[in-house]
Amino acid sequence: MKTEKEKMINGEYYLAGDTVLVKDRRKSKNLLHRLNVTEYRVTKKAREILKELIPNAGANLYIEPPFFCDYGYNISCGENVYFNVNCVVLDCAKVTIGSNVLFAPGVQLYTASHPLDAELRKTHENALPITIGNDCWIGGNSVICPGITIGNGCVIGAGSVVTKDIPDNSLAVGNPAKVIRKLNE
Repeated sequence: MKTEKEKMINGEYYLAGDTVLVKDRRKSKNLLHRLNVTEYRVTKKAREILKELIPNAGANLYIEPPFFCDYGYNISCGENVYFNVNCVVLDCAKVTIGSNVLFAPGVQLYTASHPLDAELRKTHENALPITIGNDCWIGGNSVICPGITIGNGCVIGAGSVVTKDIPDNSLAVGNPAKVIRKLNE
C-alpha cells in the first residue's frame, strides 16, 4: 500500500493532513523562516539553508528572499538557477528546472490542485509535475499551472498564466499564455 507521500508525488489523490506530510511541511517552513527572516540576505548561512531545503539543486542556485515552497525536496534544479523576490513553488509533485533559468519577481509554480468533485475535495488533494527546460526566462508575476512542461529556450511574458505546454524556443504571453512567436530561428 502506498504512503500518502508516495501518492502525492505520483499525482494521485492524497490526504494532505497525513502526519508525515505535515512534519515535512513544518520542516520546510522552519527553514524558510530562517531564510526569509533570520538571514534575509544571501550569505554563507543562507546557502546552507538552501542546500538543506532544496537538496536536489545544481551549482549556483540563487534565491532572493522571501521565497516560499511546500516541501523543497520535490524541487530539482540544474546549474545557474535564479529566483527573484516573492517566488512561490507549491512542490507537492516534482518540479524539474533546467540550467540557466531565470525567474522574475512574483513567479508562482503550482503543482498543487484539488478535485473538481466537491465531496472528494473536502478530504483529498492531488498534484501534477511541472518541468521547465534549460535557458528559460519566466517573466514577473507569471503563474505556471499543474502538469505543465515549458521547453528549452523559452520566454514567458510578465503576468502570463501558463495553462498548456509551451514548445522549445517559444515566446508565450497572456492569460491564458499563447505562443506568439518562435525564438532563435
